[in-house]
Amino acid sequence: MRTSRFLVHGGLTVAAAAALPLAVTVPPAAARVSGISVSTTGSTVSVVTSACTQINGSWGTAALLGSGQTSFAQGRQVALSGTTISQSAAWSGVNPGTYTVTVVCASGSTAGTQSVIVSTASTPTISTTSSPSRGVMGGTGGTVRDFGTVTLVVGGALVGSGVIGAAWFLRRRSKPYRF
Repeated sequence: MRTSRFLVHGGLTVAAAAALPLAVTVPPAAARVSGISVSTTGSTVSVVTSACTQINGSWGTAALLGSGQTSFAQGRQVALSGTTISQSAAWSGVNPGTYTVTVVCASGSTAGTQSVIVSTASTPTISTTSSPSRGVMGGTGGTVRDFGTVTLVVGGALVGSGVIGAAWFLRRRSKPYRF
């Protein structure tokens, strides 16, 4: 009787510990981080990404949207240039104000969207929201890169093994005569 109860409780603990890393490592679609990095220097706005691949000699296009502009076609468009590691675009002579930078790869997928504030002050201000119309997006962090599946699985395995080790230690400590 004790052995079967131990197996049931142990099996439930192991199942919960195995499911925890999967739940932790799969971020919801709204929490995914933008694949671009935007910076300002004076009246120049620049964007860098590594999310695009070259198709027919083109990496894609970046657009700088002003406060009244809502679609990609309305913005100041610049072709991306670079290498397989990094692609970039820049706009010079940008007036002070709030802008949205959007990068669309040659494949048609959006690499990312980020807001930026160009000011006349000597220190530029960058907003880290992915879209100004969506409000506060807690938990998006400051990273600019989306990690691959292997990295997330290894991290989940480490978290899972830590949970299993802690459960084993606490069970062993509470009843030292048991496994």
